[in-house]
Amino acid sequence: MSRLKTVYRCQSCGFGAAKFLGQCPSCQAWNSLVEEVVEESALASSKSRSRLLTDFSSEIVSLSDLKPETTLRLPTGILELDRLLGGGLVKGQIALLAGPPGIGKSTMILQAAALLSEAGQKTLYVSGEESLDQISNRAKRLNVSKSQLSLLSETDLTKILAALESLNPAVLVLDSIQTVYHPDLDSSPGTVAQVRECAAQILRFSKNKGIMVFLLGHVTKDGSVAGPRVLEHLVDTVLYFDSERQDAFRVLRAHKNRFGPTDEAGFFEMGASGLKEVKSVSSLFFDGSKAGEKPGRAISVAMEGSRPILIEVQSLVVSTKYPLPRRMATGLDLNRVLVLLAAMEKHLRLRLEDKDVFLNLAGGVKISDPALDLAVCASVLSSAYDEPIAKDMAIVGEVSLLGDIGSVSHLEQRLKEAAKMGFKKALRPGGNEGNSAPAFESVPVLDLKQASAAIFGGK
Repeated sequence: MSRLKTVYRCQSCGFGAAKFLGQCPSCQAWNSLVEEVVEESALASSKSRSRLLTDFSSEIVSLSDLKPETTLRLPTGILELDRLLGGGLVKGQIALLAGPPGIGKSTMILQAAALLSEAGQKTLYVSGEESLDQISNRAKRLNVSKSQLSLLSETDLTKILAALESLNPAVLVLDSIQTVYHPDLDSSPGTVAQVRECAAQILRFSKNKGIMVFLLGHVTKDGSVAGPRVLEHLVDTVLYFDSERQDAFRVLRAHKNRFGPTDEAGFFEMGASGLKEVKSVSSLFFDGSKAGEKPGRAISVAMEGSRPILIEVQSLVVSTKYPLPRRMATGLDLNRVLVLLAAMEKHLRLRLEDKDVFLNLAGGVKISDPALDLAVCASVLSSAYDEPIAKDMAIVGEVSLLGDIGSVSHLEQRLKEAAKMGFKKALRPGGNEGNSAPAFESVPVLDLKQASAAIFGGK
């Protein structure tokens, strides 16, 4: 006879303890242990199963004796998603897609599954959150209802694995991993034990059969994937939607990728018929037809992976009667902004102690590229002087604590993107002499004083 037993499991690393602990001894996380009630027999069987994560063991061989195989990729049909994956899915790859509720995870993955099915790839879409009728209604709204995609509404892992054995698909979509449970474990779906065991069994099945898997995951209040941290270690790729759901566009980033880059970003726009790819990302954040010469506006070029994007930096500098002036930044790192303001106060003798400073990146995008530093400084100066910057000037450069303008990467690509969008002049770091500029006026500057003189004349 099996007995019920209470264990405390860490949500971050899966460490188990017989009593509650404030701090996990394994990963040092605080208040991460959650109570679980399991059967002792099920606990023992799960421990024995967890010793073997995979069944594809090999003999010891020398690396020089192995011949690298050509990696064949399967495009999903969504170009922005393929960009993040490195060109498409690899045989046996497991990708975890996570994001806030309502961000568009199920929408995008249903579109991708339908496109894979239309391309002749046998695809199984398993939903533990929606009925078949609900999926059908969503497919009609997305105009993919005529696809030969196989659907299954199930949360029992053993039945899902049985369906995979009978259908033998090339691609599996599981929405979501937190809704699936293993009947041998007495804990509820979504707990640490259930998520870890279900993910491990899907991993074994996928690697042995060569099935490509998309796992959809929930996130916690702080934006991390719900469940044990081992879930992110098990999968090959982790993709995050990092935009708020009220925004019109969605940004998808790769936080982990064993078969591709991790510095790329995919941009999507939510519409009535689902997520659509944004082909011209620069036009999403910068509209040249509406850009006038207004104080506080500066245009820069940021790099998202290998793609240059035009970004509009907006600043508002106003006087305040309060003893502590306000500093706010939307889309930028506030600590970095405070450093730039201090550098301007020191090297340009700009007085901001009695002024509120507000900064914003147009379009709601969040960028951490240091090449935007000079544009941030220029926009603050423009608002403080109440003098506009020429609308056909792009500003690129990193600003140091000493007021120097540092070199930036991919300067040639940035300037070419600016020229393509109609800019005729560029303010750039003087240290980037090795980069050839397009056929428009390029003004090299070495420090903040030279940059201010080039933009505003003698001020």
